[in-house]
Amino acid sequence: MQLFGSSGTRGVVGDGLSQEFVLRVAKAAGTAWAADRVFVARDTRTTGEMFANAAASGLASVGVDVDRLGTIPTPGAVRYADVNERPGLMITASHNPPEYNGVKLVGADGVELGVDRLETIEEHVLREDFAIAEWDAVGDVRRVDAANREYVEGLLAAVDREAIADADLTVAIDPGHGAGALTTPEFVRRLGCEVVTVNATPDGHFPGRQPEPVASELNDLRALVTAADADVGIAHDGDADRAVFVDETGEFVAGEASFAALAAAELEAGDTTVAAVNVSQRLVDACERIGAALELTPIGSTNIITRIRELRAAGERVPVAGEGNGGVFFPDYRLVRDGAYVGAKFLELAADRPVSEVVAPYTDYENVRINLAYDADAELDAMLGAAREFADAADADPDTTDGFRLDYGDAWVLVRPSGTEPKVRIYAEARSRERAESLANAAAGPLRAARDDA
Repeated sequence: MQLFGSSGTRGVVGDGLSQEFVLRVAKAAGTAWAADRVFVARDTRTTGEMFANAAASGLASVGVDVDRLGTIPTPGAVRYADVNERPGLMITASHNPPEYNGVKLVGADGVELGVDRLETIEEHVLREDFAIAEWDAVGDVRRVDAANREYVEGLLAAVDREAIADADLTVAIDPGHGAGALTTPEFVRRLGCEVVTVNATPDGHFPGRQPEPVASELNDLRALVTAADADVGIAHDGDADRAVFVDETGEFVAGEASFAALAAAELEAGDTTVAAVNVSQRLVDACERIGAALELTPIGSTNIITRIRELRAAGERVPVAGEGNGGVFFPDYRLVRDGAYVGAKFLELAADRPVSEVVAPYTDYENVRINLAYDADAELDAMLGAAREFADAADADPDTTDGFRLDYGDAWVLVRPSGTEPKVRIYAEARSRERAESLANAAAGPLRAARDDA
């Protein structure tokens, strides 16, 4: 696909992403969908309303009625699609920096569109093949005010409220000024927890921290956990489809460790889980211990969703899946990454014992990530060529599911181009940080040289 990547389409506003482009995507979606009414929603980004207006206009121009949900987490918009059997467009760039925005397309079944359906819409965009309505047949637009409230009510009905309430937990929440600020603090309070917050004002400038909830951005949350004597800290990305955690001592919990702990609590012998090719050995170890199968896909929610659906259609039980960045699926609940739901499932684990003990079996590995930015396609091509040469020369057989992954038994390294930003990402994992850094730097060296010479 030319336009859609691993999680919709994204770009820097004014430099790769414009109102005109969003208008065309909306026209294409409205033309391709057999739907009389669709939704448009957004996260808190400063350009969100502008793009939501463009999307609503494009949909109305092809004769489709539009429900405007306003600012809502992506999983809340997905729930609205599922319950109302209504497809739609979510205006979000998820974890990307504030200058980015993008579009996710959601089907009437409440699942992000798969590759086949995205390709159909992409063809309409590229050919400018739109079913423009006559003047008296354009769509109507209405505002829907209850979507966030109904999302929270759905969450409350889906988790073990009694177990969480009985634990009398204090929870620190950092929505990162994103859409989760409108829902997660209320949800967790209604679970019976004492809630304290930081960066909990919706603000598309993201003044407190960047939208991606990585360890370096969560110092405020760590300090809040310590100051409030909280049992756990929860942080979201911009559209709240991820959740990452801080333990009761104020230490950041690696997303790979929390994913492994959540998976181990759900999986049984004979089950299957799905993860991206940058899967941590933590999850591999858990699956081997339990007797569950692990399937790998290219990185990105679209790829993971597609494989989950294929496995479930074949009769496989897939109770949990996801990535080590806080994006975890519980398919029996809903086939979406839902940061608030993931947070509640983690609170169920924390109700029994301290978070540090919950993740203790999954802390034997260290992870390192290096991002190499590029400005032109020639630089990207040069880096990918260098990555191929590096992989061919390595003392390991490369897995080319998505980029180049090299497994060394005690450690691994992966090189792949980002699906959402102009970067090549290098991931490494080992039992010591020194080993992980050595692997990552060994891969990054020739790529930097190739980029600089391009």
